[in-house]
Amino acid sequence: MVDINVTPLVDVMLVLLIIFIITTPLMSQKVKVELPETTFIPNQDELAKRTPPINIAVKEDGSIYWNDEPVTKDMLESRLSSAAQQTPQPSLNLRADKTTKMSTINEITRIAQGQGMLDIGFVSTKQKGQ
Repeated sequence: MVDINVTPLVDVMLVLLIIFIITTPLMSQKVKVELPETTFIPNQDELAKRTPPINIAVKEDGSIYWNDEPVTKDMLESRLSSAAQQTPQPSLNLRADKTTKMSTINEITRIAQGQGMLDIGFVSTKQKGQ
């Protein structure tokens, strides 16, 4: 009669169970911080002073659009220079096609930073299923 000896299997499973029981609380323990609550209500005067953001779109072929208006790199540089001197300075939203070269996006970002733009954001879409 041939039977499988399950005693070593049960021993190994019990050892693994004990290891998981001990290590699981260590992995899930996080620092709990109680954040302060705020009652911030924006002042209507501050909202009126805000300038609308600048939207720059870059297509795959390298064409640049300033608020949906086609511009060249020289025009972009001069417009960014004048926008950087505004008070308060508008934010810059940079959108690009999925297939746009990163060197083009990097060049536009470098131009914006060189002209003094402080708030540069990159616009993307959320992946489906997340």
